[in-house]
Amino acid sequence: MISLNYRDARPIYEQVRDGLRHLMVAGAIEEGEKLPSVRALAASLSINPTTIQKAYDALEREGYLRTEAGRGCFALVKNGQTAPRKCALLQQFDETAAELLFLGMTTEELSRRLKEVSKS
Repeated sequence: MISLNYRDARPIYEQVRDGLRHLMVAGAIEEGEKLPSVRALAASLSINPTTIQKAYDALEREGYLRTEAGRGCFALVKNGQTAPRKCALLQQFDETAAELLFLGMTTEELSRRLKEVSKS
């Protein structure tokens, strides 16, 4: 379920985008699953449909969903393509890993952390 925080400094569309992204990553929305229509999700969250469309557009650009004309939006099936979001996250990962190594974390500790994350 997506929850909106009107005190959050982030725009509502970003909160919707992040909420949907989290649901996809956590497996609550499965690969290939149809997402609610723009109007249905807007009605359930009591917000403007344009806000939902903006969130869906952002997720499509990031490689999390695809839009099929007349059918709706679907969670993207992993196909090995390098999405822009994947590139951005890898860059963040590289910078974070380099900083952790600088602060004394070993490659074995980083590897253990990755294995823990992959199990969850």
